[in-house]
Amino acid sequence: MNGDKKSLGDLITTLNTASLNDETEVVCGAPTVYLDFARSNLDARIGVAAQNCYKVAKGAFTGEISPVMIKDCGVEWVILGHSERRHVFGESDELIGQKVAHALESGLGVIACIGEKLEEREAGTTEEVVYTQTQVIADNVKDWSKVVLAYEPVWAIGTGKTASPEQAQEVHEKLREWMRANVSEAVADSVRIIYGGSVTGANCKELGSQNDVDGFLVGGASLKPEFVDIINARA
Repeated sequence: MNGDKKSLGDLITTLNTASLNDETEVVCGAPTVYLDFARSNLDARIGVAAQNCYKVAKGAFTGEISPVMIKDCGVEWVILGHSERRHVFGESDELIGQKVAHALESGLGVIACIGEKLEEREAGTTEEVVYTQTQVIADNVKDWSKVVLAYEPVWAIGTGKTASPEQAQEVHEKLREWMRANVSEAVADSVRIIYGGSVTGANCKELGSQNDVDGFLVGGASLKPEFVDIINARA
């Protein structure tokens, strides 16, 4: 929940005029009220995502938005299950699964988020937590080409603490193994697993060099010009 037309307009100008790595897909997750503004002003090579949506197309759900509305703004992606939706707003695995199913049925691409809290990592239950979250997502996906998995250790979001490149790689690798065992070999090889959690211009190259880290879900740093450096981490 950041930005206004002026600051987002400045960011859009920065992105539109920047030299961006052709091999990197860039998607900007704008607040709902600015989805139309972002899509209308961003260069066509840059995608736009909503930060959330509901599990049905329309109805008496005051304050919610649906995939069909998102698509009507020319937007192709939605972020679902972000840790703040789970832990600040109390969204359950079951609800997130239903949202994933409906967004995909409606033709949106889904950036599905998973990740453990600090006490879960310290209790040694990281794998159990992320596998459970991933299972509910997987149960609701028919076409994995429209899904990006985002691993975001909750303890590393906006705290300045980053999972070390080794910690990120370890979880990404285990997630891929889980996909191999529970979904399919082909999906495990092709699905993009991106990392979120205090990614900056300073740490993106090292994080991005890990074998199973396919990209980033960038938070605070996406509001700064260094976002361009993060996009070009592998250039």
